Amino acid sequence: MAKHQFQTEANQILNLMIHSLYSNKEIFLRELVSNASDALDKLNMLVLTDAAYKGVTFAPRIDIVANKEAKTLTIKDSGIGMNEEDLMNNLGTIAKSGTKAFLENLTGDQKRDSNLIGQFGVGFYSCFMVAHKVEVTTKKAAQEKAYKWTSTGNGEFEIEEATMDGHGTEIVMYLNDDEDEFLESYRVESIIKKYSNHIPFPIFMDKEKYIPAKKDDDGKEIEPSRNEIENVQINRANALWTISKSEIKDEEYKDFYSSIAHSSEEPLAWMHHRAEGAIEYTTLFYIPSKAPMDMYRVDYQTGIKLYINRVFITDDEKELMPTYMRFLRGVIDSKDLPLNVSREILQSNAVMAKIKNASIKKVLSELAKMAKNDKEKYDKFFKEFGNVLKEGLYSDYGNREKILELMKFNTLNSGEMVMFEDFLKNVDEEKKEIYYITGKTSLSMLKNSPALERFKTRNIDVLVLNEEVDTIIFPMVTEYKEYKFVHVNDAKFQESEEEKKTEQESAKEFEGLIKELKDSLGESVKSVEVTFDLVDSPVKLKVDKEDPAYMMAQMMRQMGQGTDAPAPAPILQINPKHELILKLKNSVDQNLISDAAYVLLDQAKLFEGTELEDTAGFIKRLNRIITKAI
Repeated sequence: MAKHQFQTEANQILNLMIHSLYSNKEIFLRELVSNASDALDKLNMLVLTDAAYKGVTFAPRIDIVANKEAKTLTIKDSGIGMNEEDLMNNLGTIAKSGTKAFLENLTGDQKRDSNLIGQFGVGFYSCFMVAHKVEVTTKKAAQEKAYKWTSTGNGEFEIEEATMDGHGTEIVMYLNDDEDEFLESYRVESIIKKYSNHIPFPIFMDKEKYIPAKKDDDGKEIEPSRNEIENVQINRANALWTISKSEIKDEEYKDFYSSIAHSSEEPLAWMHHRAEGAIEYTTLFYIPSKAPMDMYRVDYQTGIKLYINRVFITDDEKELMPTYMRFLRGVIDSKDLPLNVSREILQSNAVMAKIKNASIKKVLSELAKMAKNDKEKYDKFFKEFGNVLKEGLYSDYGNREKILELMKFNTLNSGEMVMFEDFLKNVDEEKKEIYYITGKTSLSMLKNSPALERFKTRNIDVLVLNEEVDTIIFPMVTEYKEYKFVHVNDAKFQESEEEKKTEQESAKEFEGLIKELKDSLGESVKSVEVTFDLVDSPVKLKVDKEDPAYMMAQMMRQMGQGTDAPAPAPILQINPKHELILKLKNSVDQNLISDAAYVLLDQAKLFEGTELEDTAGFIKRLNRIITKAI
């Protein structure tokens, strides 16, 4: 018998399970049954596709045994089983890097935290919520040796050789004194029906059956009544997605969701679709009510399971649906793919590509219906997943217009987010230009950007995009149908010849100040120029889009690559009508002009959402200016 230490993260989770008073302890059964089902799924695929398993008998079943005398609850499956290496990897360590995120995301809210347990693939450890000792006896299919894993959750576990008839895994939980409820057959059955009714393998359990007394024709008792133990199936064991929609109740959809999403929360919505014809397939997709905790991690866990003719193939293939739909949970089941399809073939398979494209369109269509018919539900969806869906504007050109129509935006003239189609109603139908501003700053800061002042005076609405993802996506979104997207800095408004002449004359008057400001700022700016776009602000920044450095940065973004190269120096634009600029123009105090130049540049950067490189210098200059003014 060899003793081993749990990996640090595994030990942390064990302690969490043992010492947390979860009100939703019943989920341990959901998790262990789900693991058993996965083990059966894996063996099913191997028996059908791998020559090494051709001689293995696949007789799928899960058994639950409650022993009231010994106070043990046993869950046994006839699945793939484990060898010694598998035991070490699966029960002693946690390979999934998202485990740390799991620990970091614990909120103290018991229901929400318990949903994370299965979501992060640490469901086995949930058995320590109800048990003080756990024994796992297992034998891998097509192998000779069986092993027994034992732990009391004290930071150590033991592995020893064992004997076992057949392949599979048997988990024996020695329940804590106050967990007798999980030894009652009615309680176990209610949990199975709640979470695991539609796991596609039968779950069996001994139940007491009442046999009434036998009586003769005169009513005299021949045999007394008695209770017999009967081993019965306690779940429906049918793949829910294969059943006709008309035969499925909403509660059944919700129950199935809890098993595949490892969640006790109800889904926000679901969509069940069966395609027949040249390609036959079925999809059942759910939208969770809350965003998965790993949604913004590179190593996020995909929520889509692929089946071929009801045979499980994979739940770890991110190419099944686009990354901007990674919030989906559900199933794709196809009849037109080979069972031994490899990951490489799957990614380039024409049938899979058609299923994927059709599924994307179906999901976008269902979301459009939700946005139109159930605004409250759509608002909940967009709050959780709007930014993820928005990524499709960058990555899915073919569906860009449909995705745009699903967007809700903050705008200059609205106090709340509005649907894109509602924003379009106020766009000038002659110019057909959609104006937008982006910036990595707060919404209120961006709405008060100097760049928007000329739009406010003309009462023109503007899309105000303050999410970090917007700065990457929207330079790539250039049009929608006959409309053009135009950044506010590139917007052009018609001017009369007289207005142009007045502006040219006014600009000449500031040539001296422009030179002084440029001399003071040096390489910090590309140039200084007069602008007549400003109303209330003294300055704003402008980017020279012809600058080679700017063009290179944009090209790298289009290729999906970030760049660490420094941003090109901006152009500082000054407002010739602003009192502060007029006073600087007439000032002979070179030190004041130099300090003001930097303070104005930093002020413009702050409005852009840029962090100041020299905050101390900004404060010193500002203090000197204030001192002179007092």
